Amino acid sequence: MSKFKYAVLAAAALIVAAGCGGPAQAGNSGPKLALDAPLPTSVPDGTKIVVGDPATQVAFKLSGQLDKVEKYVKFANLSGGPQTTEAFRAHALDLGSVAEIPAIHATWTGLKVKIVASKFRQDAINHPIYELGIAPGVNVKTLADLKGKTIAFSPGQAQGSLVLKVLKKAGLTKDDVKLIELPSTGDVYTNALAAKQVDVAPIGGVQIKRYTAKYGKDGATTLQHGIRDDAGHLYGPVESLEDPAKAAAIREYVAAWGVAQDWIDKHPKEWIAGYYVKDQGLTEADGQWLVDNAGHPDITADWSSAITRNQETIELLAAETKNPVIQAKDLYDLRFEAVAADAIKAVGK
Repeated sequence: MSKFKYAVLAAAALIVAAGCGGPAQAGNSGPKLALDAPLPTSVPDGTKIVVGDPATQVAFKLSGQLDKVEKYVKFANLSGGPQTTEAFRAHALDLGSVAEIPAIHATWTGLKVKIVASKFRQDAINHPIYELGIAPGVNVKTLADLKGKTIAFSPGQAQGSLVLKVLKKAGLTKDDVKLIELPSTGDVYTNALAAKQVDVAPIGGVQIKRYTAKYGKDGATTLQHGIRDDAGHLYGPVESLEDPAKAAAIREYVAAWGVAQDWIDKHPKEWIAGYYVKDQGLTEADGQWLVDNAGHPDITADWSSAITRNQETIELLAAETKNPVIQAKDLYDLRFEAVAADAIKAVGK
């Protein structure tokens, strides 16, 4: 077992020890809730769900909504696909915040999960999450120039999927490049680029700005890929959704989550100061860049287009990884389709 998995399982054990476990400590000993049954709308007293969604936790605090949510939520300092999947397996988490790939990858590894909320970006092509970082001295001006290059690759994560999509758009295959498996965490990719361990790597968020600021004088550049990479989801294990009490709490959380995303969009100064500067330790300028780069969220009550895009991703990944083609629609719990959007509308009335 890797050190990473040991760390995640240790964190999961601490959550359970604290008396706030996930599915292993279901709050209802009665019959399971069918996945096509209407969602309960009342959260029983004493119900707790464990949620790995640190950014939204800060948004609740800044917007004054944290007390309401903490009645039924215990937050865990976990995020991203690998961490949430391991925590689900340890029965220590009910909900996690991830990008497009983790629900797909979890399903391929035998873990039954469902997406219960989705967030996208308006004008997504012009507001990408990632850009292609180009190592100093490497000549990549167009996607076609990727041929023959060494590219950082993280299977099971959004960055890995993006690399495969970029190659397809460029008319290239994995055989035309050299993929180097590296975990896409922290500044691993930017350090690998700076050290010329790889020629190209997808980098996101403030890493884009910091990479060119730090290494631009040495010839480091970035290249926009022109592909939608904006999908963000809340997902959780099916067994949590089969617990009526937890399903009700998850529904309440999704509604509150939607309102929180809307609050972030409408209060950029407070978000920059409270999250990017105070919580993440970034400068105000970095925070402003991230806000501008993200644009505005798109939280819709109709997931049909998102499911179509997700199916295309599944088929691309299945072909490249030799996994079976699964149906994207089966990854989504459509009972939650309008929950976040309706909550945002209700607040606006």
